[in-house]
Amino acid sequence: MPTTGISLIREHTETIKPPRALWVTFQMGHPLGAPDDPAFQKKVLMAVLGLLEAPGEPPVLVDFPEDEPENDEITVLSCPVNFAHSTDEPEETDPLQVALRREMTAMRPWYNMAVNKRQRTTVGVSNIELEALGDFIYAFIKGEEPENPLKDTPLVYTLKYAVEDLKSYYIEGITAQPGQSGASSQVLQDWFWEETVAGKVLLALKKVCEASSDRMMSMVGSHFVVPGDVARKHAG
Repeated sequence: MPTTGISLIREHTETIKPPRALWVTFQMGHPLGAPDDPAFQKKVLMAVLGLLEAPGEPPVLVDFPEDEPENDEITVLSCPVNFAHSTDEPEETDPLQVALRREMTAMRPWYNMAVNKRQRTTVGVSNIELEALGDFIYAFIKGEEPENPLKDTPLVYTLKYAVEDLKSYYIEGITAQPGQSGASSQVLQDWFWEETVAGKVLLALKKVCEASSDRMMSMVGSHFVVPGDVARKHAG
């Protein structure tokens, strides 16, 4: 049966040599281009299906001639965050933890809008309520061991799931804001790690985990909390 496919990493495709492949320069996770652009996605789909009729013997590797359309504009959070203590926070509370709580609260209307619009979410794998998610993660920065909501799962894996939930909560929320649905992954990554309190918290968490004497905790900190390029940028 003739087959065709899309390649996101040209070097891998050149090594594997599938019968037919269309190489695209799009970001990882976007084999058809940016979401909510059906006209462009159809163009990519027709190009990859067109390889079934390409002349010559396999393997066939063709470059798609267009780049992924991008929206490079990210709006600010609906509620700016500051690090001052509020009257309902204990004085001994870490100001970064307080700021994270406030920022997550500010993101909640946008996240709710995203869920209502898309009728789905990737948040929830940690089984931690959103109201408790930030404090669960921050407990590790303070050297505490929070209660594990996943009884049959090691706590270090629950932490990894919680980190993924936090990232998804922010990305799903920001892309629900007007004009942001087509933002590229690079734009979203820059926004999350450079402009949010959550990004600062996860950078701090990475250092704590890496310094742990627990091998699995150290590995999670090294590989699963912060993307490699972001970690290198913030090294030192």
